[in-house]
Amino acid sequence: MEKSTVIGIFAGLISVFVGMIIKGAPLSSMANPAAFLIIIGGTFSCLLNAFPMETVKKLPQLFKLLFRAEDTGSKGELVQKFIELSQVARREGILALESRVGEIEDPFFRNGLGMVIDGMDPDFVSDVLDAELAVMEERHSEARSILTQAGTYAPTLGVLGAVVGLIAALADLSDVNKLGHAISAAFIATILGIFTGYVIWLPFANKLKVKSANEIGYKRMIIEGILSLQAGDSPTAIEAKLMVFIPQKEREAIKGAEGE
Repeated sequence: MEKSTVIGIFAGLISVFVGMIIKGAPLSSMANPAAFLIIIGGTFSCLLNAFPMETVKKLPQLFKLLFRAEDTGSKGELVQKFIELSQVARREGILALESRVGEIEDPFFRNGLGMVIDGMDPDFVSDVLDAELAVMEERHSEARSILTQAGTYAPTLGVLGAVVGLIAALADLSDVNKLGHAISAAFIATILGIFTGYVIWLPFANKLKVKSANEIGYKRMIIEGILSLQAGDSPTAIEAKLMVFIPQKEREAIKGAEGE
């Protein structure tokens, strides 16, 4: 599970509720079904108006990604895998790697290595893998835009909810006590709109962007390794090329593990 997502949601809720208590605002005022309907229902209706149904259906899948830890492998392990494959290729030939394809879980890696074993042209292999990566990046961007748009709609709907509440409050000015309570309740929609927009939707969209960038970086590393294998580079050369994708501190840790 992605702990930072869970911690972030609870930290946001605690910050708002504790802040309300400190300011003297009653928590009971949050029990406002109309405000929740305007913000949650309104945001969802905006998404339906903005995207095709097939895109909106991806929302549950996006939430799974947000709460699931990244399943891309370790870059250090990937370097070691390519070194091992390179040693086999140099010792027994590139066709000897065919027996190792079944050990690879990543379909992207498996497909690229399969093309190399089949003897396809290096430029063709590079073009196919780059195209697949570009399509994946575009798909991620489209899915992420659902949350980005929700983050822009929710705060505005909060203003709409406040206006609706004020209209209802000002419709009857006969009881001053009730008027104060009604005006206070009118702004609950604004709180919900701003909270969901800037604490949930937009941060969630950014987290998906970060996860996508990590996955793309990992796959670019795979492409470099596959093309190096096809070029017949030595294990040392392949290691040097792939280490470029790893931060310096992690490189030192990998080197230390190799030394042991």
